[in-house]
Amino acid sequence: MIKLATLCYIRDGGKTLMLHRIKKENDMHQGKWNGLGGKFESGETPEACAIREVYEESGLVVKEPKLKGFISFPQFDSANDWYVFVYRFDGYTGDLIESPEGQLEWIQNEELNNLELWEGDKIFMEWLDKPGIFTALFKYEAGRLLEWNVIWH
Repeated sequence: MIKLATLCYIRDGGKTLMLHRIKKENDMHQGKWNGLGGKFESGETPEACAIREVYEESGLVVKEPKLKGFISFPQFDSANDWYVFVYRFDGYTGDLIESPEGQLEWIQNEELNNLELWEGDKIFMEWLDKPGIFTALFKYEAGRLLEWNVIWH
């Protein structure tokens, strides 16, 4: 089955808002740090999903999504192919809430790769500041990155 989702990185100066996934039971991302985002709702555009998910998970209102890429994760959860639209937001309004997904924290950009991230995240997060849009494939098995490739547009 195919799952459509967004992955969003909100920037504030030299920091990025990250979510430490420590609250949900049976979370495939348990213990990892991620950007915000989630699955599409029926009839949603990728941008609407990104804006809604950021608000639900952080309380922040974001505008002007910058599409940075599209990633395919075949059989990521051992049952589904995940297709993920990656966005960067450079501004927001509002105040952080207590996230139902985990602990929110502003992380210095140069410290991001020191977090407990998925292996592929350490690769593509560097692309958030590059010009253009990427399409990529990251293939995992049992939580380990087996292969990846990227095309720039």
